[in-house]
Amino acid sequence: MIQKIWFRLVWCYIKIGLFFYSKKIRVLGSKNIPKKGAVLFAVNHPNGLVDPLYVTTTNSRQNHFLVRAASFKNPFIKKILESLYLMPIYRIRDGIKQLANNQEIFEKCFSILHKGETLMIFPEGSHDKKRTVRPLSKGFTRIVSGALEKHPNLEIKVVPVGITYQHPSDFPAKVCINYGAPIATRQIFEENAQAKAINVLKAEVTKQLKNLIVHIDDDENYEKTLQQLNKAQVDFTKVDEVNAMIKNNAIPYIKPAKRNFLKPLFYLIILNSIIPFLLWKKASKKIDEIEFIDTFRFSLNLFLCTLFYSLQAWAISFFYGNLVGWFYLTLSGLLILIYTKFAPTNAKKHKEFTEAGKRV
Repeated sequence: MIQKIWFRLVWCYIKIGLFFYSKKIRVLGSKNIPKKGAVLFAVNHPNGLVDPLYVTTTNSRQNHFLVRAASFKNPFIKKILESLYLMPIYRIRDGIKQLANNQEIFEKCFSILHKGETLMIFPEGSHDKKRTVRPLSKGFTRIVSGALEKHPNLEIKVVPVGITYQHPSDFPAKVCINYGAPIATRQIFEENAQAKAINVLKAEVTKQLKNLIVHIDDDENYEKTLQQLNKAQVDFTKVDEVNAMIKNNAIPYIKPAKRNFLKPLFYLIILNSIIPFLLWKKASKKIDEIEFIDTFRFSLNLFLCTLFYSLQAWAISFFYGNLVGWFYLTLSGLLILIYTKFAPTNAKKHKEFTEAGKRV
């Protein structure tokens, strides 16, 4: 019970933080989320650890998460992650010997699903900014088949979830969370041999994900198509509209980027947050994967700005009274809110990124 209360408090804090961090969070297909029973959310993975934050704060189910084991190396961080229902999943790159630890994690997953709870997994296996659905690993199908085999009366719904960002790693963020149709898995595994059932389930999830995100086939035309979309300044969070452009080869002509008339306000916010800003600039130099920029910028500034603004408000209250202190705190939050909700989010030049998604 204490862990659930702790999770809900952190959930509310993060949800508020994402509201201030994001220009717009578009949620589609929320009616597809089963209100009860075992659910496995199969999510694409374009943008580091903010991906699960956007998904879990846009549905009412309390989620358990499978994340890469490297996140659990620090003992203190490990305790925090485990308190928030995160579990490590080991990959070959973590060492062949470590793969044996996955069996214990799978058993925990079986138990979670048997209790009618939810599990979130990223079946692409790694993050990548590319606007394409990558081949899915068999890990999530192994969890489903294992739980069904161990619990004969269990039904597990797999819900594909697509995440599409206007431009990942930019502030303010603009994102679409798109929930697909639930896939009943027991019938698939009862009517097919296990190897075929795995392929059927993977194919259905892949098919849905290609409609739930802006999907560009990863072929020789990928770069050209992406650059055309960027130059047309399309709104990538309007997933169906952009996918129709790609399918019908009807991408609009080049459109000029909108001017950011709120840039002076941005500099005022930086001045008011100078210590968190300088700490972020120092930390950002150590980030070598562009997919982790949003993760660290959001988490670091959520904590630092909350602390820094609170301390400044306390100091102002001490010298000028509580009313002035509360006014400063309210105004600081309002300035951030105005900027995030009204600053333009123009498409970026694709040359800023390499094919692997690294900074250049």
